[in-house]
Amino acid sequence: MYTPEFDYHKAGSVAEAIALLISHDDARLLAGGHSLLPLMRLRLARPSTLIDIGGLGDLKSISVHGDAIRIGALTTHGEIAASHDVRHANSLLAEVAGGIGDPQVRNRGTIGGNIAHADPASDWGTVLTALEASVEVQGANGSRTVAIGDFFQGPFATAVGENEIITAVTVPTLTHHEHDTGHGHGHGHDEHGHDDHGHGHEHDHGGGGLAALHGEVGEYAKMSHPASFYPVVGGAVIVNVENSRCVSARVAVGGLVPTPVRARAVEAALTGQELTADNIAAAVNHLADDLGAAIIGDVFASAEYRRVVAPVEVKHALFHAIGLAHH
Repeated sequence: MYTPEFDYHKAGSVAEAIALLISHDDARLLAGGHSLLPLMRLRLARPSTLIDIGGLGDLKSISVHGDAIRIGALTTHGEIAASHDVRHANSLLAEVAGGIGDPQVRNRGTIGGNIAHADPASDWGTVLTALEASVEVQGANGSRTVAIGDFFQGPFATAVGENEIITAVTVPTLTHHEHDTGHGHGHGHDEHGHDDHGHGHEHDHGGGGLAALHGEVGEYAKMSHPASFYPVVGGAVIVNVENSRCVSARVAVGGLVPTPVRARAVEAALTGQELTADNIAAAVNHLADDLGAAIIGDVFASAEYRRVVAPVEVKHALFHAIGLAHH
C-alpha cells in the first residue's frame, strides 16, 4: 500500500528542523524511516509533512568522556555495534545493537528514531532503562536532559515535546574487571538457538558460585519473534560484584509491558547475596511483584505466557553475565 500524500522538507540543521516543526502542523521527523514509513503505508500514521533530518551530521557521532558514552541520535545500530569505543567502554551496547532486527534495519535504523517510536517491543528501551541512560532533547527554548525512567510514558509515547528533537543518548560506561571464567564484562544474548521451550541451551553450574568475580557486568537476554527478531520478552541486568557477592543490581524487563519496568524487588533480593544459581533463582521469583497487571497479550504471545517467560529471561541474563552459563 502507498503512503498518503505529504509535503517533504530536508532540514540543514537542528535549528532549521525545529523551525520547520513549529511552522508546520502535523509534521513528523524522518530519519531512518524503519518505524514511520511502514505505519504510513498502513495508514496508521498520516502526517501532512515529513521533515528529513537524515543528513544532519552533528547527530551522527559516538564519543566517550570519563564514565559516559554520548551517542548521537542519528547513529545507526550498525555503527554502535561496530564501534571500538563502545565495545571498550560498554560492550553490552555493542552486543545489543548487533542483535537488533536484520542487517537492513541495523544499517538504516537509528537509536534516536528507535526510542522516539517507543515500541514496547524494543531492545533499546529495556537495555537503556537498566543502564540508567539519559536522553538529550532540543527545542526552540534550548536543550534539556530527560532521565530514561521519565522518557517512556506509554506505548509509542515519550516525554519529547511537540516541537522537540532527540539529539543524543548518554549511557554510563561499565567498569572493566576480568574474572576467572574468562567471561567479558558486558554481553547481549539473543535466544536464537532454541530448545523445545524456545530458549537457548546453557551450561548451568548448579548451585555453586564463582570464587573470584569482581566488577560490573551486564547482559541482555530476550525471547525473540522468529521473523522480526523483536523481543516477545526481554530482560537486561547490570550487576556490580565483589568477591562473587552482589553489591548492587539494576534489572529491567520489556516487551511484555507498556513501558520498560525496573524490577526493584529483584534488585533488592539480589543485593548482598552471593551470586549462586540458587540465590539468583530465588531473587528472580520476585519479578511478579514488579510487573503488576498491565501485561501485554497479542498475536505473538499471550499475557500469561509472557508473565511466565519474563523471570526465565532475567535469570538467563544473570547467569550469562556472571559466567554461571555460557552461550
